Amino acid sequence: MYQFSRAIYRELAPFVERESPDDLSGHRRVLRACESAVDRLANDRHYFARPARTLFNDIRFQFPVSAQPHVYRVVDHYLELADDFFSQLPRDGCDANGQPLRCRAMTRKGSACQRMPLPHNGYCPSHQHLAETEDSEAELAAAAA
Repeated sequence: MYQFSRAIYRELAPFVERESPDDLSGHRRVLRACESAVDRLANDRHYFARPARTLFNDIRFQFPVSAQPHVYRVVDHYLELADDFFSQLPRDGCDANGQPLRCRAMTRKGSACQRMPLPHNGYCPSHQHLAETEDSEAELAAAAA
């Protein structure tokens, strides 16, 4: 899973600005942000609408303004590849880390639903009505725009 975050970092590392030759804090921040974005993309795809924009906004301060268009292209390219890879993984009831999948809904008591979700929307059969409301909200937002 981290081959994507490491590939982003390797391609962007030469452009990271340093305050001194020994300063590696910018490199650490970029690597940490790349790893957390790829991890979130792998485990929480339904709630991560624009991963490239989010990662770019997290790391853009580590680069000079002249390098930022290149940084965005690199981030966008690798996160698209990662998204394609994660969407083609056989789920078999587990996420990308091997943890059992759980329904995206919350129970009335406020805890996460423990049931196995259906593969097409991430909700268990008891919470399918939540997926239908997400679809109608998305259609209303698109019509308003």
